[in-house]
Amino acid sequence: MPEPKVLLRGLGIPESPRWHEGRLWFCNWIGQQVVALTPDGHAEFIPVDPGRLMGWSIDWLPGGSLLVTGDALRRREPGGSLVTHARQGANEIVVDGRGHIYLNGADFDFAGGEAPKPGYIKLVTPDGGVREVAGDIQFPNGMVVTPDDRTLIVAESFAGRLTAFDIEPDGGLSGRRVFADGLGPDGICLDAEGAVWTSTGGNSVVRVAEGGEVLQRVETGENRAPFALMLGGADRRTLFILTAEWRATDGITDNLGRLTGGPRTGEVLALPVSVPGAGRP
Repeated sequence: MPEPKVLLRGLGIPESPRWHEGRLWFCNWIGQQVVALTPDGHAEFIPVDPGRLMGWSIDWLPGGSLLVTGDALRRREPGGSLVTHARQGANEIVVDGRGHIYLNGADFDFAGGEAPKPGYIKLVTPDGGVREVAGDIQFPNGMVVTPDDRTLIVAESFAGRLTAFDIEPDGGLSGRRVFADGLGPDGICLDAEGAVWTSTGGNSVVRVAEGGEVLQRVETGENRAPFALMLGGADRRTLFILTAEWRATDGITDNLGRLTGGPRTGEVLALPVSVPGAGRP
């Protein structure tokens, strides 16, 4: 397998990549930007205010509106302004083909060193209702929905596993089960053979089948933590790997407590793969 190619450097912490309308979109944490990146490396930087320095994500409604999580769920209007879509804070988001919005989070201050608490997945229905559909998630991170809108898989970072649920017609989740464990999952993506690309907790990413068999492994380099993954490109056979040097909160604030952003070590890598992406996001 060839080495990953660097498409873009100088980012804060790149997260939540999505392939949308011919470009790779992602969140540039600390920089407070949504970035849209062409396959040849041309980037458009879109300012946003999610109400957080870190811990926010993006996806789209079936009608095309951009959603941004943070201290609330916001929707981007045609003129560029953000309006409140639901008063529910969240980390990651995924929207299925029926317009069900799944949000996850955990109510503790991770960056501030607060003791962990179990997290949740909440559903925002097309009529605006919000309800919890899964609990006791050990630091929920990336989520994917299969192409038939029947299964949701979530990364439980603190448990080192991927967990799958059946999606009920009303958007509820049931049939909880382990998809794969022994990992270090963060942002994940799904391919057309039902395998998931995920991080390992070290400096590599793997393609893992249901049950835990590792099918492929890609090294990201010393001190390069892979934060999230997405399959995109014209035929969805490009694996985009979002990395940065992980320094926890080191350098994010100065000695007066002001947000400074820390070093800009984030990169977007690209690597051709044989099995195309599938499902959502």
